[in-house]
Parts: sequence; structure tokens; C-alpha cells
Amino acid sequence: MKKALLILGIALATISCNKETASAEGAKTAYIDTATLMEKYDKFKDEEEKFKVKSLEMGRPLETKLKNFQYEAQNFQSNAEVKGMAWAQQKGAELQRREQELQMEQNALLRQIQVESDSIRSEIVKSMKDFIKDYGKKNGYDYIYGTGDAATVLYAKENYDITEEILKLLNEEFQASKGKETSKEEPKKEETKK
Repeated sequence: MKKALLILGIALATISCNKETASAEGAKTAYIDTATLMEKYDKFKDEEEKFKVKSLEMGRPLETKLKNFQYEAQNFQSNAEVKGMAWAQQKGAELQRREQELQMEQNALLRQIQVESDSIRSEIVKSMKDFIKDYGKKNGYDYIYGTGDAATVLYAKENYDITEEILKLLNEEFQASKGKETSKEEPKKEETKK
């Protein structure tokens, strides 16, 4: 009796393992080259360009301060001999303090720019993941893997690559939404002219 139960248990385990393997083999899978997606996605390129402009604008006041500081430092060198040692020491200490303040301001600005850049990138990545998730559900995929810089797939046949298809759909969706935003902005501009 014990042998029969043991044989029955082994048989059931074998059958259940075979069923899991069979269902895994029939899974619909694909992969996306995430590096290509980030490089060629119009929304990412658009946001990156906007952010470059914003970064330049954010840096202009500091750039002006740095130019003024450099001018004062040059004047300090030429005036140090004429105005004497006491003046040179006092002005030198003041210039060092201002240089440190400017460096701290520059570091703070760089951190702020990095935080904002990371936030924008994270937002875009999240929207891409949501899009891919919806795409996978609509098209009956069991798994969609990502490759690229942080590769999660070490090998896949190229016929499973859906990067270009996803990229095309993402860009179409972005261009459509961009058109809607532009049409919403135009009436506002006309209203302000009146």
C-alpha cells in the first residue's frame, strides 16, 4: 500500500511538473531594447531639450556672478601692489570667502538640476513602463523583457524584439498628445491678445 501511494505521488508530481513546463513553453514573450527606446523616444528627446534650455536659464545668474568674481580677482592682482599689504590681505580673504560661496552655490545648482533631471526621467520611464504593460496585456504577451544598459535578458532571438514597434507607438501617442497641447495653448494666446 505504501509503495502504491509513493508511486502515485511520484506520478502526480511528474505530471504536474510536465504541465507547468508545457505552459511555460507556450508563453508569448518579447523583448525591448530599453537603451534604444530612451535614445529614440520623441518625448524623451523633447523633454531633454526643454530641460537643457531650463538649465541654461537657471545657470545664467551664477554665470554672471562668476564673471564678476573673475573680474574682481584680476583687479585684485593688479591693485595688490599699489594698495599695500593690509588691503591685499583683507581683499584676498574676502575673495576667498566669495569664491567658496560661489562654489557652494554652483554645487547647489548642480544638485537641483540633477534632481529635476532625475524626476523628469523617472516620470518618462514610468509612463513607458505603463504603456508597455498595457501593450503586453492587449497583445497577449506573458512576458516582455528589457535589454540595454541594465540588461535583464542575456540572449534572445531577434524575432522577439518589439522595440521598433513600441517606439513607433510611443512616438505616435506622444505626437498626438503634443498636438492636443498645442491646440489648447493657441486659444489661450488669442485670448491674451484681445
